[in-house]
Amino acid sequence: MAERIRSFAWESTSIGTIEGWPQPLLSTINILLSVQYPMLLFWGQEMLQLYNDAFRPILTDRHPTALGMPARLFWTDVWHVVGEQLETVLRDGKDCLYENALVPTLRNGVLTDSYFDYSYSPVYGTNGTVAGVLTICRDVTSNVTAVRERSAMRDTVRLRQEETERANTALAESERRLRALVNASSYSTFSTSPDWSKMRQFAGKSSTNREWMQEYVYPDDQPSVLRNIEDAIRTKNNLEVEHRVRRADGSLGWTLTRAVPLIDPKGEVTEWFGTASDVTDRKGGDESRFRLAAIVESADDAIISKDLNGIVKTWNQGAFQMFGYTADEMIGQPLLRLIPKDLRYEEDEILRKLRAGQRIDHYETIRMRKNGETLEVSVTISPIRNEVGEVIGASKIARDISDRRRIERLLVQSEKLAATGRMAAAIAHEINNPLESLMNLIFLARQNSPVDAKAHRYLLTAEEELERVSHIARQTLGYYRDTGAPTEAYLHDLIENVLTVYASKFLTSEVAIDVRFNDLQKIVVSKGEMLQVFSNLIANAVDAMRQGGTLSISTRNIIGSGGNGIQIVIRDNGTGISRDHMPMVFEPFFTTKGNLGTGIGLWVSKQLVETRGGQISIASNTEKGKSGTAVTVFIPFAIPPSRPIAERE
Repeated sequence: MAERIRSFAWESTSIGTIEGWPQPLLSTINILLSVQYPMLLFWGQEMLQLYNDAFRPILTDRHPTALGMPARLFWTDVWHVVGEQLETVLRDGKDCLYENALVPTLRNGVLTDSYFDYSYSPVYGTNGTVAGVLTICRDVTSNVTAVRERSAMRDTVRLRQEETERANTALAESERRLRALVNASSYSTFSTSPDWSKMRQFAGKSSTNREWMQEYVYPDDQPSVLRNIEDAIRTKNNLEVEHRVRRADGSLGWTLTRAVPLIDPKGEVTEWFGTASDVTDRKGGDESRFRLAAIVESADDAIISKDLNGIVKTWNQGAFQMFGYTADEMIGQPLLRLIPKDLRYEEDEILRKLRAGQRIDHYETIRMRKNGETLEVSVTISPIRNEVGEVIGASKIARDISDRRRIERLLVQSEKLAATGRMAAAIAHEINNPLESLMNLIFLARQNSPVDAKAHRYLLTAEEELERVSHIARQTLGYYRDTGAPTEAYLHDLIENVLTVYASKFLTSEVAIDVRFNDLQKIVVSKGEMLQVFSNLIANAVDAMRQGGTLSISTRNIIGSGGNGIQIVIRDNGTGISRDHMPMVFEPFFTTKGNLGTGIGLWVSKQLVETRGGQISIASNTEKGKSGTAVTVFIPFAIPPSRPIAERE
């Protein structure tokens, strides 16, 4: 059927002679050929197309391709609009009418917005069912477009009229507000001639004043004001100048004068219009702020301001001196840069209190310099409020109290030492008689034992150790003033003496001893002091090896630029000393042994070694498998110059 329709020629075919076509189809074709309205027939379930000559202009260049084509394949550009409508008529057999309907249509290859009045009518077949759909349509695009253009023009005219009315109303309101503002303003308004020789309407007066400069501007400021006026006249730019004036009460004040030129179409200035405002209070405030800023900038304390997010807003020279950061490095950066990581919780608490309007006075804490060093500071933080009383930030004053705290700690240590001295003096007094009795008994026992017996040697060592105990107590606490002269000795002999005393402790603690002595020269020392030093160091090493280990001791002669002497190294492979504790190991009363230590052994050893002109240092490692501590002692051969007795005490 489609091929027969496509081959159909309107001009040469008689409808009555077409064979094989259904009578309803022939009747409908006859209607198509007899009317002058654009008509289109969709036939069968395929919706094959037949149309008359009046419909051809709607198809433009798509005729005669459309003839006999299924509607679903041909009208792909508008099927989303008409497809459901056609299928509804074909299915239900109901008429439909649409007016001014937008149907985008492909015309000459371009999809164009087109408007149509069209109707759909069912065409019934011989069996009484709907066999096709007859469409009658009219292109009303030009009518719709014309109506819409007229409507748009009316809307445009109406909008322009409304805009004009609003502009006139706004202009009238602006003029009214300007007049009210000028009348209510504290500004003085004026106008001048183009060359500023005449001033009118100044300070509410309507008369012209030719002597306004002499009457109004302070004499010392007149040359500067004239220069600014001449520059404004020459450049035709706005004028703005601050100068001093004589007030009505005769006092001296400050005025900010502003003026703008009124320029005609030829580009010539016809008049100047300006205002003069009293800025005396502001100038006074500026001077106060300048003085305050100078004080802040020259202060030794760090004075900083920040917002409620902890971002630095100002940074004075004192802050630079204290923390090492310049203002450029800190402004706009978080204040957390100054706070050690383990104390950053403080900033959250500080900001919380500031937001609540609370002040923080003399809060002592730790802060960090740019180079990583820490310092102790006392900070006072106050909330900064805006003109309505809202907290918008904080000012912070930080003072370095490191020296003060160090002195305080030294005073505390001094008090501890003094108390210890008093207590130890009493103890020494109480144990003095028992010590003498013990020494006498040991002496008698030694006298009554064979010289070559082990007991004799042990009694001799015990006697020497008791004498050293008595000497240590008296010397450390100032109870006894050592008047004995130093003597020559091999340091390894003194070390061996200490090792003999601790022999049982080594055995109990499963500590092996490795000694390598190479000190080939005697040295003049106080034997009691050296025995005390070696005893403290060896005892610490054994205490560090709770699970056993090896104690290595070596001595050797040293010749170098720092002087000639003997170096002693005492090394253990115990638990080691943490990095945090290393700076404090030589401080009095500092101990890592808990209740087992007094914290004065290393401090006393350092004092004794340095008094002899020597040096003592410690290196330690806590890494598993490599842990241990090494103490290096250097004793020079040369004896340092004698110091006053009071200083030695």
